[in-house]
Amino acid sequence: MTLISSLQNPRVKDAIRLRDRRHRQARQRILIDGARELARALGAGLTMREVFLCEALCESPDSQRLLAMLPHCGGEILRVSQPVFEKLAFGQRAEGVLGVADMPRTTLDDLQLPDAPLVAVLEGVEKPGNVGAVLRSADGAGVSALIVADVATDLYNPNAIRASLGTIFAIPVCETSSAAAIPWLRERGLKIVAARVDGAVPYTAVDYRGPTALVLGSEAHGLSPLWSAADVTAVRLPMQGVADSLNISATAAVLFYEALRQRGRGTGN
Repeated sequence: MTLISSLQNPRVKDAIRLRDRRHRQARQRILIDGARELARALGAGLTMREVFLCEALCESPDSQRLLAMLPHCGGEILRVSQPVFEKLAFGQRAEGVLGVADMPRTTLDDLQLPDAPLVAVLEGVEKPGNVGAVLRSADGAGVSALIVADVATDLYNPNAIRASLGTIFAIPVCETSSAAAIPWLRERGLKIVAARVDGAVPYTAVDYRGPTALVLGSEAHGLSPLWSAADVTAVRLPMQGVADSLNISATAAVLFYEALRQRGRGTGN
């Protein structure tokens, strides 16, 4: 493989443009930066278009394990110099591998739920890092799927992928509207539980063992009135200090693990 050492190389310039949301949407491609993140994308069967590789930076055990996977990634492997890779990499972490993949396009109709599913719904979340952090907790707690409703951020922003540690590729995730998500949940018999600052029910007083959807809104605006219907249970977390709520990712983790505990799967390692 020829070594790419110029920042003016068209393949390099096109990959760098994928940092921009508009370019990602126009090309329907995403950047996956980081060895664990890329390995999880490959494990999920994502279609890889190309992988930029700087072997001199592949020092971590995760990077070394990923090197063995690359011959089977399905995309073109492009060797680049260290300065080129550092320009490609997102943030300060440069692990020597960065992939360009087709953007996943999952819809509500594509979601296949198990018996007694636990579904997370995020409405209007603005920060990609929060989406990623929620996904990481959802993966740990065994959440069946994540629905991102009325999204106010880019689901496949590199920051969301990084914050999720690549679990965004391990959990079924789809974008839709709240107006579409609510009837979809009802048709499948899921109990809808919404986290609200003014919720009337303590979060520990709800039975999460059956099919359940846990709904969380943006930190700036909370949930829209669509989630105030009679069949939606509004729950609250106890707050003992001056703040009236936790960060959305912290709230999600509390609810996810309470559901896991009730379902009898919270006693393992």
